[in-house]
Amino acid sequence: MGPSLAIVCNEKAYIVDFGPGIVRRCQQAFESGIEALAPKNIERAFLTHLHSDHTIGYPDLMFTPWVMGRKNKLETHGPEGLASMTSHIELAYEKDKQVRVCGFEPINPEAYGTIAHEIAAPEENRLVPCYRDDNIEVEAFRVNHGEGWTALGYKFLTPDRTIVVSGDTAPYAPLIDLWAGCDVLIHEVYSAKGFAVRSARWQKYHSHMHTSSKQLAEIANRVRPKLLLLTHVLLWGATEDELLEEIKSDYPGEVICGEDLGQY
Repeated sequence: MGPSLAIVCNEKAYIVDFGPGIVRRCQQAFESGIEALAPKNIERAFLTHLHSDHTIGYPDLMFTPWVMGRKNKLETHGPEGLASMTSHIELAYEKDKQVRVCGFEPINPEAYGTIAHEIAAPEENRLVPCYRDDNIEVEAFRVNHGEGWTALGYKFLTPDRTIVVSGDTAPYAPLIDLWAGCDVLIHEVYSAKGFAVRSARWQKYHSHMHTSSKQLAEIANRVRPKLLLLTHVLLWGATEDELLEEIKSDYPGEVICGEDLGQY
């Protein structure tokens, strides 16, 4: 499925990114025993950036849990542009709302809708608090993923672990100090072997927007997480084992290639 992950703390889930298939995967996770990921229980989510592969599942996240019994409005947090995207999606589905609320469907109209909280672009090498409840604190930071917009990553502070989610990013030196010593670093990556067979134009794009296996090994050696979890994996014909070997050849710490429905 598309890019998305969940931080689960004290039976409450916090979603990061809304790729295709998100609600179906949440349902499967619930059926495997994770109560927090029952779609009706999902009320808080965070977006790293506005690329379509990270947002195509947003309407699904907005409406399907409501239809399945969500008790409160969905609340989302993300960069500038999130509020506009949210309001346009709601406008596009206005007829759906009218028919459900005004028809025979036993649905809670008070839980309809999404409250979008836009996060002001953080300065370089700065963490900006963006959410807090009894379970966690969340801080946002700016990453290097193209010009003309703000792309974010997040640091989740839980009672037992500090979890950093890189979002999509090329290597960016100011981030190292912000991430140092975290328990889990969830980072995007592309295979150096796969990159070698891409066209020159695609190589230019990916080298400016994403992080190679070799670069990630250098980053991990400086951050020293207890676990390096690979996500948004771009292989282009290489295998996951080859990707892991590319990283492990330069980085001695624990590294895992994330899989759908994996628990870490």
